[in-house]
Amino acid sequence: MTPWLIGIPVVALFAVTALVLLRRRGRAGFAVVLGIDALVLVGAVILLMGALGSGPAAAAVGTAAVTAETAAPAGIGGSALIAAAIAVAGSSIGAAFAVAYTGSAALAAMSERPEIFGRAMVVVGLAEGIAIYGLVVAMILIGKA
Repeated sequence: MTPWLIGIPVVALFAVTALVLLRRRGRAGFAVVLGIDALVLVGAVILLMGALGSGPAAAAVGTAAVTAETAAPAGIGGSALIAAAIAVAGSSIGAAFAVAYTGSAALAAMSERPEIFGRAMVVVGLAEGIAIYGLVVAMILIGKA
């Protein structure tokens, strides 16, 4: 878990550096940003391989070690957690886009006809339901981990 926590400030530093380079150098800064992006991608792949390759920690109780029958297959818990994170992130981003478009359209329609407030808010609420579906899928995946 520690590499993930260390990686967050590093990614933030790369993002700030990329913004500064793009503002000051233009087209030459864009090439540098692409190089930085390639480095970040390589680092992310290394972290992902480390997370998927590591098995559960084997804690020895007394002198008894964990046997092959009681140990879970290596990497299954980590991949389920990564899948849960992808489900939540994807559904949240999708819900954000949906609420942005339906909310602006609902406000535009309500400015012309205020009596459609209830129907417009139902559509916006349905768009927010997308994020809830992602959370449900994530809970199912975490339960299987």
